[in-house]
Amino acid sequence: MTGLTGGALRVTIFIGENDTWHHRPLHSEIVHRAHEAGLAGASVFRGVEGFGASSLIHTSRLLSLSEDLPVAIVIVDTEERVRAFLPQLDELVGEGLVILDDCEVIRYVGRGQDA
Repeated sequence: MTGLTGGALRVTIFIGENDTWHHRPLHSEIVHRAHEAGLAGASVFRGVEGFGASSLIHTSRLLSLSEDLPVAIVIVDTEERVRAFLPQLDELVGEGLVILDDCEVIRYVGRGQDA
């Protein structure tokens, strides 16, 4: 997709890095489905520490026993396209948090494209 500027919708999905979908990392499944759906882009960010609804603190500190670090997947596209993708997230995300934010895209240009 090219030409994404102006008002958009950002969906952020917070899960654990050990979460899976049919023996595949869940974050990877979400990114691949977003790509197949033609969304503008998706990025995965690994956290160093956090907790969620379970109230268990997950951390990357050396002495910690936890290895299930927090992961955030961020997707930005038009509201219509993001909302059309939400049923897939409902299917995939059994534990975690999915949030939507209105945002404004200032610049969206891929490699080798003119500004």
